[in-house]
Amino acid sequence: MSTPELHWFKSTYSDSSNGNDCVEVATTPAIIHIRDSKNPHHGILTLSPEAWADFLTHATRA
Repeated sequence: MSTPELHWFKSTYSDSSNGNDCVEVATTPAIIHIRDSKNPHHGILTLSPEAWADFLTHATRA
């Protein structure tokens, strides 16, 4: 089974004056993939959609 290519986009929650300093997200039905736009090959954090939603709830309470 082959892995589909991920389609990365800037997170709408990423707010920076420098467009290159942002969080990029790629979604699949079962996993949310997160990476740093400055270091896209440095590592990827993966979360379930439920964990991502919980994170966003807490992160937007600023």
